[in-house]
Amino acid sequence: MSDDYKPGLIGQFKDKLIASKQQWARDGRLLTGETSSPARNRLPPGQRLVREWPVLDLGVQPNIQLERWQLSVEGLVGSPVRLTWNDFLDLPQSDLVSDIHCVTAWSRYDNRWSGVKATDFLELVKPHQDAKHIVFQSYDGYTTNVTLEMFSAPDVLLAHSWEGQPLTREHGGPVRIVMPQFYFWKSAKWVKQITFLDRDVPGYWEVRGYHNTGDPWKEERYG
Repeated sequence: MSDDYKPGLIGQFKDKLIASKQQWARDGRLLTGETSSPARNRLPPGQRLVREWPVLDLGVQPNIQLERWQLSVEGLVGSPVRLTWNDFLDLPQSDLVSDIHCVTAWSRYDNRWSGVKATDFLELVKPHQDAKHIVFQSYDGYTTNVTLEMFSAPDVLLAHSWEGQPLTREHGGPVRIVMPQFYFWKSAKWVKQITFLDRDVPGYWEVRGYHNTGDPWKEERYG
């Protein structure tokens, strides 16, 4: 198998893992029935705090060489772009600290990220007025959907580094999305394309029983 992305990768995903996660959704696994808010509790309902960063994926970890990496922006934007690695590094860079909350019930505090803030990225691509939704597509074929409002939050980042080091392959490098206010399946790894739409298009897990928004303080694990 080539280290680069190819369309057939989706067929190589671990079917057993995917089936078990779909069963979680059917069974409502991990649900506590509680709600909270980040203002009252840093740890969302049903979560446990961890020190390490667990590796979770669909069974494929694409190895994208920096000289071949590209990020394309399509759809309802005034400035569609196709960024190379050097183009991406030429954009305004920021450092942010945020927590991770995974739908599999672990959380990790105080992750230090470097990358391009979504607010700066939006200034570059200039979404149309009727753009309300976004789909992220990854090099492994994964997709997830968010609203433009979710993506526009000041703590959202297109991250290339974690704890002062380049983001590793297993954690989504060269670039992943980081959306701290939502379960981490919304923070697509290995991002390759961002599409702006006037309609909602549910992504990989969303069509398999997971919540369309994924707010951890409302415990929106499943739809």
